[in-house]
Amino acid sequence: MNKTRHINTLVLGAGAAGLFAAMHAGGDALVIDHARNPGEKIRISGGGRCNFTNTRTGPECFLGANPHFHKSALARYTPWDFLDLVQKHGIAWHEKTLGQLFCDGKATQIVAMLMGEAQAAGAEVSLQTTLVEIAREESGFRAVIERLGKRETIHAARLVVATGGKSIPKMGATGLAYRIAEQFGLSVTETRPGLVPLTFPDRFSGLSGVALPVRAQPDGPAFEEALLFTHRGLSGPAILQASSYWREGAEIRIDLAPDGRLAEALRAARRTDGRKALKTVLAQHLPARLVEAWAEDHPMPGNMADQSDRAIDALCGALRDWRLVPAGTEGYRTAEVTLGGVSTDALSSKTMEAKSVPGLHFIGECVDVTGWLGGYNFQWAWASGFAAGTAIAQGG
Repeated sequence: MNKTRHINTLVLGAGAAGLFAAMHAGGDALVIDHARNPGEKIRISGGGRCNFTNTRTGPECFLGANPHFHKSALARYTPWDFLDLVQKHGIAWHEKTLGQLFCDGKATQIVAMLMGEAQAAGAEVSLQTTLVEIAREESGFRAVIERLGKRETIHAARLVVATGGKSIPKMGATGLAYRIAEQFGLSVTETRPGLVPLTFPDRFSGLSGVALPVRAQPDGPAFEEALLFTHRGLSGPAILQASSYWREGAEIRIDLAPDGRLAEALRAARRTDGRKALKTVLAQHLPARLVEAWAEDHPMPGNMADQSDRAIDALCGALRDWRLVPAGTEGYRTAEVTLGGVSTDALSSKTMEAKSVPGLHFIGECVDVTGWLGGYNFQWAWASGFAAGTAIAQGG
């Protein structure tokens, strides 16, 4: 016979959002996860140093069908609140660029901090544990879980779904949250890979490894960060950011000289280095391999002395307005996040609770709220987890 127990809160997912919700849910919480270790996406984030938040967090840094939904949670738990927690635990940190905060040491410090806080709050974390079934009952929810071949029936007044999206399936990502949402009658918006490299089959393989600062603009905001050419296409922060706004068949505009000084520099070189080839001088300002590849499609005859103002302006105009249509993306395999998810129309922005199913909360990546690259998605995990956890603790 299965063991049976009654608890206040069952949290599905021992990642950033799930652990944070358990920290604030007021005790008597059980967190389950099928992974061997908690917080696996935390562990690998930021090159192993965890970009745990961003001081520039604002509503405009998030995508979703409802551009206002996330404002409430983000206002009530800010990057400074999380930074206070990090400093309370003596975790050394630094700001890298653009408001991105990283651990000086390893990302596992953040995982240990969350685990310690959750356990101190009275939560139990059960790993290598799978959800077999979940159902609604009069007093809340009935879940059957299995660990190491043994099943247990859990009766929980509250259910918090924090199982993430579909990104990085090799780490065990599934669409479980979406299936649970649909089981209980909540709608799920279209899901697709976000913060993902864009593919251009065979086009840029010869430039693999070349990187430079650019401004990339899809049908949305422009992002001025690094671009990286790969064997499969384009990557780097600027492209990952742009990918979240890109749709199949649309073009992306790339400015290869975003500082705006290239034309001026070429005119100066015309006076001082008139005998040098245009390609040679241009390679002083852009990666040489990129200049060679560019010249194959955009001939650059003559020396610098031969270049008129019109020719220089035309060259710089083309370099600053390079238009490309990607073939696709690398998909969930390398996507850092999943765009779309549980519809925010179905949830309370203050408690993350389903409007039609009392006691059911969805938080983190599985919700249709997706942040930019640079710590924003972790801040959403903290904020949405805090919103759900404190509501549960307050009995709201």
